[in-house]
Amino acid sequence: MRGALAGIGCALLVAQAATAQTLRIAMTASDIPTTTGMPNNGFEGMRFLGYPVFESLVLWDLTTTDRLAPLRPGLAERWEQSPDDPKTWIFHLRRGVTFHDGTAFDADAVIWNLERYFNKDVPQFEPPAAGIVRARAPITTGYRKLDAMTVAITTASPASYYPYMAALILLSSPASFEKAGRDWAKVGLVGSAGTGPFRIGSVAPRERVELIRNDGYWDTAKKAKLERVVLQPIPEANARLAALRTGQVDWIEVPPADGIPSLKQAGFSIVTGSYPHVWPWFYSIGATNSPFKDVKVRQALNYCIDRAGIVELLNGTAEPAVGWLKASDPDFGKPVNRYGFDPAKGKALLAQAGYSAQKPLSFKVMISTSGSGQMSPLPMNEFLQANLKEACGVNVEFVVSEWQVLLNNMRALPDAPALNGSLSLNISSPSSDVAVMARYFAAAGAPPNGFNFAQWKDDVFEAAFAKLAATNDPKVVAEQTAIAHERLVDNPPWLYIVHDLNPRAMSGKVKGFVSPQSWFVDLTLVSMQ
Repeated sequence: MRGALAGIGCALLVAQAATAQTLRIAMTASDIPTTTGMPNNGFEGMRFLGYPVFESLVLWDLTTTDRLAPLRPGLAERWEQSPDDPKTWIFHLRRGVTFHDGTAFDADAVIWNLERYFNKDVPQFEPPAAGIVRARAPITTGYRKLDAMTVAITTASPASYYPYMAALILLSSPASFEKAGRDWAKVGLVGSAGTGPFRIGSVAPRERVELIRNDGYWDTAKKAKLERVVLQPIPEANARLAALRTGQVDWIEVPPADGIPSLKQAGFSIVTGSYPHVWPWFYSIGATNSPFKDVKVRQALNYCIDRAGIVELLNGTAEPAVGWLKASDPDFGKPVNRYGFDPAKGKALLAQAGYSAQKPLSFKVMISTSGSGQMSPLPMNEFLQANLKEACGVNVEFVVSEWQVLLNNMRALPDAPALNGSLSLNISSPSSDVAVMARYFAAAGAPPNGFNFAQWKDDVFEAAFAKLAATNDPKVVAEQTAIAHERLVDNPPWLYIVHDLNPRAMSGKVKGFVSPQSWFVDLTLVSMQ
């Protein structure tokens, strides 16, 4: 009897230990990201339902904090530009990898996924996922299987930065699609099979997704310590705060700024870290009768805003942004304009552009109430609205939308009805590698091809970007990136506001978390105590 009781006790201890290795995370999204293998909801979707489950040929090294997260081999062991054609990249695939459903990862699976994203005539074409991938890797023009474990991908022009785009193309099991009767909606109800350290266990739309550790993960050194991760969409900041305080979750993204002091007093951890993020307003230069066609107006607003005031509003969880890159970045360059809070200069530039107290600048900005990388959008935008009115007499009206709607409008054409008259969008930029620069600012990236919502074109920028894209020489890349960035400051397509410090609040039970200089995180390092 005593032995039986001991056995029961051991079983209970094992069960408790298993339960203890479940991490519950509250996201800012209003719904769970899509689970077919290319999540929506911006890069928050990639952070939690992208890389932990589905992987790309190229991955990020998210284990360090002292430098920007570099690339590392993923489902490709190595890659190189073809010596015969710099527009072609050769990827040598990792052997011995299987999807969560047990099927083999090989060149056929890679080509099947690329067809899913880039060929509308195949059965597996998935329009929502294709839209995301085409915008993130817009220069992808072709692909082919070279042998069972080698593929070639072709770009529109030589692009030394293409591996950064390849890192955003996630791969899932073709068998998941076949098992669901070739119906992506049915795939989404249960989740597709990836190759990552976690697999999808269950899906409850608008409520939660449960991830389960993949015990057969190909990288044995990175086997997850957690057994389960539960992802919950809680878009309202105070609701996330309450969920953490009451023990419903262990980790919340973006705690409300005014709640941070009390969280610290209660023993919760507030984790922050510098990373390549900027919280801007995109100008619409291409819209009919847009005031932002005049560079003086775009420069003026960059002088009119009180960035230090917003940092104070956020309890120090942000840094002022005076360009797309941080001023401390070696590639920032030496622009003529050094933006700071200078209402007199802002008003002078507005006057030169024809605006005055009698004829004030007025425009609409489309914003969201929450979302991936959006920080605390309502109080921040309300601060800016009052700031611009008081400092420079500028009238700003908001068009409030859901986060996914706002994201979709980033690729809207000028004057599109979906914009509801908005001449600016408030959408954060989650990274600052050269591939991201291409998507946001290259003329070829204008909608619907990419994210150059502004329809911005600068000849000096284009020339510098062409030079850096055509070389693998780090010195030339750095020199030309600095020249390109100088144009982003002096001829600004955006209103640069702040850089996020990526705050998140955690229970003291969460251990091992590393806050890398990246938008993404490595959940395999985390454990529960």
